[in-house]
Amino acid sequence: MSSSDDLYWRELAREQVADCRIFGVERSVATSPRDGSAHTFYRISSPDWVQIVPVTADGQVVLVRQYRHGAERVTLEVPAGLIEDGEDPAAAALRECLEETGDRGEAATSLGVVNPNPALFANRLYSFCAENVRCEQAIQNTGTEETRVVLAAIGDLPRLLLTGEIDHALCAVTLWRFLYERGVL
Repeated sequence: MSSSDDLYWRELAREQVADCRIFGVERSVATSPRDGSAHTFYRISSPDWVQIVPVTADGQVVLVRQYRHGAERVTLEVPAGLIEDGEDPAAAALRECLEETGDRGEAATSLGVVNPNPALFANRLYSFCAENVRCEQAIQNTGTEETRVVLAAIGDLPRLLLTGEIDHALCAVTLWRFLYERGVL
């Protein structure tokens, strides 16, 4: 494998051009490694994200239905959210699970970390699984979210992914990793 040093762009300047509450937009000026010319790029800055695949004692995966403003429709996903400043990713995943589903998990096992879209984002998505979750409280949605719990058998997940019923790309990555770890694939 060859070195990638000759592909690296050197950043000359960076400034925030928009603060959109849960993310920001930055303008970056960087020089081309090929000819040294300066070019302007835009990237979205956001805290890191988490997703969790909660599994009940009887092998059901706890999913959430919710309206997504970007897609302008209701989607089917795993519980997910932003990692709060200074929060451990596993703790954030368990917190999001409890808030969005009312289900508590005792421990979160890592399914890996990915970059959501390296062309636009600098943050990371941490994916987890929690076994033997149990319903402990009512859903704790904020004023900007409304979720409904849906239980699905692990064996139904490939169909839900392949038919597009679950079509959130990052959720799909997390679920395919979960299925691989489980030996379903």
